[in-house]
Amino acid sequence: MKRTRNSVYQPVFIAGGDLPIPTLEILQADGHLYKGAEAPVLDKEMALKIYRAMVFTRILDERMVAAQRQGRLSFYLTCAGEEAAVVGTAAAFSNDDMLMGQYREQAALRFRGFSAKQFMDQLLSNCNDLGKGRQMPVHYGSRELNFMTISSPLATQIPQAAGYAYGQKLQGNKTCTLCYYGEGAASEGDFHAGMNMAAVLKCPVVFVCRNNGYAISTPTAEQFAGDGIASRGIGYGIRTIRVDGNDLLAVYAASVEARRLALEHSEPVLIEAMSYRLGAHSTSDDPSGYRSREEEDKWRQLDPIERLKKWLIRQQWWGEVEEKALLEEYRAEVLAELKAEEQLPAPALGQLIEDVYDQPPWHLQRQYDALVQHLRKYPEQYPATKGSY
Repeated sequence: MKRTRNSVYQPVFIAGGDLPIPTLEILQADGHLYKGAEAPVLDKEMALKIYRAMVFTRILDERMVAAQRQGRLSFYLTCAGEEAAVVGTAAAFSNDDMLMGQYREQAALRFRGFSAKQFMDQLLSNCNDLGKGRQMPVHYGSRELNFMTISSPLATQIPQAAGYAYGQKLQGNKTCTLCYYGEGAASEGDFHAGMNMAAVLKCPVVFVCRNNGYAISTPTAEQFAGDGIASRGIGYGIRTIRVDGNDLLAVYAASVEARRLALEHSEPVLIEAMSYRLGAHSTSDDPSGYRSREEEDKWRQLDPIERLKKWLIRQQWWGEVEEKALLEEYRAEVLAELKAEEQLPAPALGQLIEDVYDQPPWHLQRQYDALVQHLRKYPEQYPATKGSY
């Protein structure tokens, strides 16, 4: 091995604590900037678009958790507490860039223009669902908005993002890929395969790890012994930054620079956003079994939406009158769309075997015919399918 200026001639072991990774912080919880910090270039129109997407997502989450408890949909996952980490990154990218989410990125999809109606269509799996009812709730996708359909298995999107970004590089179209995942997903093998592929092939992809403290019920202290996920990016030779994930200004500033580096240098970048999941992992989870109310209350004081609102008020771009009107508008919109879209029928049964092949092959057609025969024999057992085949 070639010696460098850093060569040593006695055994020297490096511990994780010897390489501390700083955290970028700009905006304090009270809406003031930290001393010496500078806000990124962010005009009023963009700032308010970001804020509105965050507020809409919080309201959507609250209403859909309630709807699940009422039996109106089967399952839901919230973005609550992580809105700044999601919208702050998405806002720094072009709508032509591909976005690959895990399952808490509904705020990014809203920022790009997904409507309340489209959210309801997917969550309810009705006949207008872009995914034709084939996915669980919260597994959104939109070709129009360059939002890759979400998959349930953890971390599958990471090597996919590396591959997609490599294709963007070969095409030379000056776009890149933005890929989200949680710190728990970073324990999957796909994480390591995708990160290494991106680093070696120099793919223009920005990885965003939402480190929210828990992989369902497992705290980070029981997941890994290293210094978070940022240290892994450095280990793979990837430019890496750690940010306060509840600080919209810090997230946005880091993301603008990350996209520039990815495109100009044609290489991957990793952003670790340190945040907290305010809600349960999903509607199937009870967080009281593994964390305290005191811990949750501490993080609620660092709410990213409240923090950004205070800054907007200080900028004289927002006020209580606008806030009240926005909340009323979004609450009414979400409830109205829920009531309207839950009245629609499910997708036609025949769509189950469409899209993959030009013509359904014989074995799929045979299975479909057997299914139709079964439904006709026992119609009272399957009222939702009436008239769909």
